Amino acid sequence: MAGRIEDYALIGDMQTAALVCRDGTADWLCLPRFDSHAAFAGLLGTEEHGYWRIGPAHPSGAAPPRADRRRYRGDSLVLESEWDTARGTVRIIDFMPPRDGAPQLIRIVEGVSGRVPMRSALRMRFSYGRVVPWVHKVGDRTVAVAGPDSVWLDTTADTFGKDLTTYSDFTVSPGERVAFTISWQPSHSGPPALPDPDGSLEATEEFWREWVEHCTYHGPYRDAVVRSLITLKALTYAPTGGIVAAPTTSLPEEIGGVRNWDYRFTWLRDAAITLSSLLRTGYREEARAWREWLLRAVAGDPENLQIMYGIAGERELSEAELTWLPGYENSRPVRVGNGAAGQLQLDVYGEVTEALHLAHMTGLARNDYASLLQLRLIGYLEDHWNEPDEGIWEVRGPRRHFVHSKVMAWVAVDRTIKLIESGDVDGPLERWRELRDDIHRDVCEKGYDKERNTFTQSYGSKELDASLLLIPQMGFLPPDDKRVIGTIEAIQRELSTPDGFVLRYPTAGENAGVDGLEGDEGAFLACSFWLADDLAMIGRVDEARQLFEKLLALRNDLGLLAEEWDPHLKRQVGNFPQAFSHVPLIDTALRLTASSAFGG
Repeated sequence: MAGRIEDYALIGDMQTAALVCRDGTADWLCLPRFDSHAAFAGLLGTEEHGYWRIGPAHPSGAAPPRADRRRYRGDSLVLESEWDTARGTVRIIDFMPPRDGAPQLIRIVEGVSGRVPMRSALRMRFSYGRVVPWVHKVGDRTVAVAGPDSVWLDTTADTFGKDLTTYSDFTVSPGERVAFTISWQPSHSGPPALPDPDGSLEATEEFWREWVEHCTYHGPYRDAVVRSLITLKALTYAPTGGIVAAPTTSLPEEIGGVRNWDYRFTWLRDAAITLSSLLRTGYREEARAWREWLLRAVAGDPENLQIMYGIAGERELSEAELTWLPGYENSRPVRVGNGAAGQLQLDVYGEVTEALHLAHMTGLARNDYASLLQLRLIGYLEDHWNEPDEGIWEVRGPRRHFVHSKVMAWVAVDRTIKLIESGDVDGPLERWRELRDDIHRDVCEKGYDKERNTFTQSYGSKELDASLLLIPQMGFLPPDDKRVIGTIEAIQRELSTPDGFVLRYPTAGENAGVDGLEGDEGAFLACSFWLADDLAMIGRVDEARQLFEKLLALRNDLGLLAEEWDPHLKRQVGNFPQAFSHVPLIDTALRLTASSAFGG
């Protein structure tokens, strides 16, 4: 069975990523891209669906031993895991070198003390565990081939095949190193170049060291911020600048439940807020690359803006279920693709416009088409802002007039007005000022419950929604407005768990809730960070800091967060690691640091 979600480490090359468990098992790897079919899908099934374990030899039938220690090497994505055994100590170094050519996963076994017997067990299964490849030798190399895919194994250790698995048994002594590399290659191509594990390790560490040097944040939460920035960079698809929401699919929001979605795509919302965090911490090149990706993805059709695209800008993301996979801890169905791509989510226009506005304000070189795109987006909103939509949480129920969607439509218009006022573009300034006022008035009249002194999830509803916490952060109303304070306090009262973390909105257990789905979910980590932000904004800085530090404590030992926290099981749930959790971590750290600097 796969490990707990927080037992996994992320390694990646900014084109795809692997998850490596504390016991030395790589249970998830899609090749050659984030959104490709998985070659290791044991995370969503069993060992029969593909895995690669390297660790100290252990008796047959016994659980593999878990590493006693693990860490990333400095500010990098190079993972070190160490086992203390009765015969000595051994270290495994796992990484994926940033690449121009074939994707590689390199694992270096290093003896520390004593003589430790080791075993490598590699079971390749293409097409999410459904296809068993033809495995054979080509000289000293082992290759697994099926359909369009081939994966090459290179090692100096002896290997043998048994039960459709490639094994290697060996012993390491102090200072001795044994390297294993798998490289993906199209099956119709020749073999990939022979790997250079030591040279690749040095280059990978140097890459991350140089990238982190650009970080402009040096406050008290620097370690957490830098680890989150590295994670966000690892979720960026380098060839295009697209940013995936997470490198996994179908890790459940409720263990055993049906809320299992594919996050290996670029949500405009997630990518835009990721871009904002990167810009605030000194990473303008990523902002430029994402803006170029956006312009290519939207192309000449902004009126049909999708909420998400493929990492190269693909529009077709049809959703399907992989019935042969039992799911993570029997959480079915396992889904690939995402049907929400066809939804109307008006808030996306605001997030995209806010990101373009921030890029402009931080001095990113002007792009005339980006400005034209912004104007065309507002032209669309002018005619459609007052329509119901599916909202930020992608409900599978009926469309509603979601308050957050209207607020973000206001943001889109407001930021575009600022662009026109700066003199960089021309537009119908007075008409759009009236539009901005109309949207603001509409939200305050129809989305606000005077009796409870709180904004609500949608017009005419009684439900609350944690996305309302963004009202002061987006500048829709000032933090000291009584309606803002009332909303914050209502969310604390009605949507908080006993630990003080925040649910997105009420769910209904066995009945279909406001989102059209059965089942419940954990506390949504992004929303919990938003609450900490709001508390700081209304002057409750000590309370904000306490909540923030409780959230930091939910990270795993490597500083990684999934999408949600199950307050009953006390464990992480949802796709992992999740950009939408790491971005607000960075933003809240910046806000708290600024609050401290100004005596808050």
